[in-house]
Amino acid sequence: MKIVNYKHILTTVLLSLSVFSCKDLTELNQNPNGVDPTKANPNLVLSTVLTETGKAFVNLGYQDMAGVMQHTQKDGWSGGHNEYDWGGSQSWSPYYDILRNNQYVYDRSVQLGFELQQGVALVMKSMVFGLITDLWGDAPYSSALKGELGGAENTFPAYDTQEAIYTGILADLEKANTLLSKTKAEYTSTMDAADVYYAGDPAKWRKLANSLALRYFMRISGKKPDVAKAGIEKIVANPTQYPIILAATDDAAMPFAGNSDSDSWPANTVYDASASNYRRLKMCDTFVKALLALNDPRIGVWANKVQIPLVVDASLPAGTDKIENGKRYLSPDKVAGKEYNTDPNYVGLPVAIVGGASYNLSPTAEQAANNPHVSWLNDIYKQAKGPLLKARLVSAAEVRFILAEAALKGWAAGDAKTHYDAGVKASLDAWGLTSSYAAYIAQKTVAYNATQKQIIEQKWIASWTAATEAWFDYRRTGYPELKAGPQAKRKVLPVRFYYMLDERNLNKTNTEAAMGKLEQTTYSEADGRNSPWSKPWVVQGTGKPW
Repeated sequence: MKIVNYKHILTTVLLSLSVFSCKDLTELNQNPNGVDPTKANPNLVLSTVLTETGKAFVNLGYQDMAGVMQHTQKDGWSGGHNEYDWGGSQSWSPYYDILRNNQYVYDRSVQLGFELQQGVALVMKSMVFGLITDLWGDAPYSSALKGELGGAENTFPAYDTQEAIYTGILADLEKANTLLSKTKAEYTSTMDAADVYYAGDPAKWRKLANSLALRYFMRISGKKPDVAKAGIEKIVANPTQYPIILAATDDAAMPFAGNSDSDSWPANTVYDASASNYRRLKMCDTFVKALLALNDPRIGVWANKVQIPLVVDASLPAGTDKIENGKRYLSPDKVAGKEYNTDPNYVGLPVAIVGGASYNLSPTAEQAANNPHVSWLNDIYKQAKGPLLKARLVSAAEVRFILAEAALKGWAAGDAKTHYDAGVKASLDAWGLTSSYAAYIAQKTVAYNATQKQIIEQKWIASWTAATEAWFDYRRTGYPELKAGPQAKRKVLPVRFYYMLDERNLNKTNTEAAMGKLEQTTYSEADGRNSPWSKPWVVQGTGKPW
């Protein structure tokens, strides 16, 4: 990862200016609209760290990762979403940009003695570095963010192992838990206006720190079960010292301002007059059928009903194809040899099919089709902002399902059923469906049945718009049991991102060393070792997910 040395660039610029002016260089370097970084309040940068992280998470979880985990499919420009045809297009540069800003927040807070901001910066460091290693595997960590120091070892840093990064993350979260342990009045600084997650509430940030720790202890449970067990049991055993997110009101969720395209819900139609980005996203058949099988009320919040249901009626004369009373009636000869779905309410787009734009007898087959026979996303997703439009980073539902899985393993994490039920309720609460909980959980298909499969499948449902975490759970457990579609690049789902071309060229030695630690599989042979189907350390030797 090449890290630009801004001091060197600044020196070059100033020297060139001196050729054309005899003014003092210090005077030339004064920006009347800027803020001196040696004197700035870290809150000025913290707000950017938080908003950019929120956008990064939702842009993954609502876009291509939602395609991988079959929440949605696209019927136009669908290669990356439906078929995993990534070609190394993903880049970690935006994440390292966030981390550089976050490092400034931390360092400046140390200088000023701002313990609240230090704790928050450690939480954000853990969250973003966790995302990087989860997505790619080995990555620059202990040697990253040092480009300004100069030297090849800082400009082109070595990669830490995935195991070492997880270990470092857990250590930072332990430190954050201590830094965030005071009451708000005890801190010498505040950050209310800058904090778009929790309005400067240290108690909620502390819960987030420990909830992230639960996430990463469970993440490594297949590789280091003793460490994971001890870590989760330590947190559960002392809720006073290690409070966690247990209610939806404490979710780490970022709302959107909606003032411009850059601070609005992605793919909204307010700033995209063509609505093509919204229209190309359709509900996935896999997800729709799972929700319908459970009589899940969340489907009505997330999806629109089909505009015009299909009715295939054998009593109709041959050649019939007509719309009456809001339904399209067809005789059997009109659908012979075609795949179709006549559910009168919700119809999803099958995974990675040929001709997604024309599925279910769509009368228009253009990219981002106006298909009236497939469920579009709910109209709330056309908006730039709204009470349900949030970047969801960590939720009470996720935490409860982690604890349910831990308890199912026999670890001292409480009662598995209690946590499972609470996880379902927390998700319904988050989507404004609290009143639906009693009837939903009472169903035989939803009631706790003491299996990891059921826990992870409910966690997958709860991860709507935050599907990246569901991908990591799938990689670790093999649940839900998803199948790749006929047009997918491989017959199974991928487990990581490619290392990018610029990284392989500019930081070649270190990148090649990291690639050498990936485990090739029968599905990665066509790509070589640097493949989305090569296994990183966290799943090597586990037999998961395939």
